[in-house]
Amino acid sequence: MSQPSYTRGRQDQPLLTLTIGQAFDATVARHAEGEALVVRHQGLRYTWLQLAEQVDIHARALMALGVDTGDRVGIWSPNCAQWCILQLASAKVGAILVNINPAYRVGELEYVLRQSGCRWLVCADAFKTSDYHAMVQQLVPELASAGVGELASEGLPELRGVVSLAANPPPGFVPWQALAERAGQTPVEAYQARQATLQFDQPVNIQYTSGTTGAPKGATLSHYNILNNGFMVGESLGLTARDRMVIPVPLYHCFGMVMANLGCITHGSTMVYPNDAFDAELTLKAVAEERASILYGVPTMFIAMLDHPSRTQLDLSTLRSGIMAGATCPIEVMRRV
Repeated sequence: MSQPSYTRGRQDQPLLTLTIGQAFDATVARHAEGEALVVRHQGLRYTWLQLAEQVDIHARALMALGVDTGDRVGIWSPNCAQWCILQLASAKVGAILVNINPAYRVGELEYVLRQSGCRWLVCADAFKTSDYHAMVQQLVPELASAGVGELASEGLPELRGVVSLAANPPPGFVPWQALAERAGQTPVEAYQARQATLQFDQPVNIQYTSGTTGAPKGATLSHYNILNNGFMVGESLGLTARDRMVIPVPLYHCFGMVMANLGCITHGSTMVYPNDAFDAELTLKAVAEERASILYGVPTMFIAMLDHPSRTQLDLSTLRSGIMAGATCPIEVMRRV
């Protein structure tokens, strides 16, 4: 006679009862001068202390824009330093980051912005064949004549404005640099008070499903959800502050922003972005030149790197582990890796 069964994972490692901001601050305190983030295609490098400075500036700037606890802030961009900064800054002010697929077209963007109730959108200027500025202008033509934070769109009534990562975006967009300049409008005491009100079980992220069986569904996730997801993945990899992780997977997906970013942030490991999107040669060079110990990727990425002619000319001996996921991993590919 069959019996019901119950199984559970390891119980020796307690879950973190922290907000993402608290976990980040703890890592900054422990590893201030260690390298936190390397963004090779932008030529940017940050220690944990330098990254914390950027996060705090942009968190206070979000508050100056009127972003309140529970407000949705969308991010529509390929991998870049600003993605990581906004992920942490939005969490530190209690906002909910809405991940938007960089491949979305106008109709998909409109659906996600309306369905999530985004108050602000942060977008790149362009990516591959997508002109983000043009698509936003098509969606909200009122933006061009709206004051900062004063957008009134009939189609997207919740949206108050759009921040562009470009240096000189079209009229109506707030440049990322101009956003940072607003930080001084929020007193440090007000920023600290906001953080003190946050709880680890509050929502912090909305991730959309692929929509293969209908319209994409937004999964609302708490600090507790995704921080522990990243933390436990890092534990399974044995991450330490000596590890350097190359991250070619997209940040808008949980593989990038949770398993990679939050896995590193909870362990003090270095995050390395080789490019704005996957490129086999640039990823291999990042591993070799950054002396990386961990590499993430989906099976097709590993196949492309294995088959790339430059692989045999590069020293990849520092790699000790990684994750191949996101799709079925053929046993032949796993053996080759």
